[in-house]
Amino acid sequence: MKTKKLDLEIDTIGGLSSLTLAEEKALSDFFQKKKEIKKKTEKKKLNA
Repeated sequence: MKTKKLDLEIDTIGGLSSLTLAEEKALSDFFQKKKEIKKKTEKKKLNA
């Protein structure tokens, strides 16, 4: 049985320096995908 683990491509979040544009984009994309997956699973639960 595999465990579900999410890995971000960003090494440090909340460090001393601000995030770069690439890091901001990566985080934004990650959270958008999570929202879409959550919406799809909620739709399936409602339709079942």
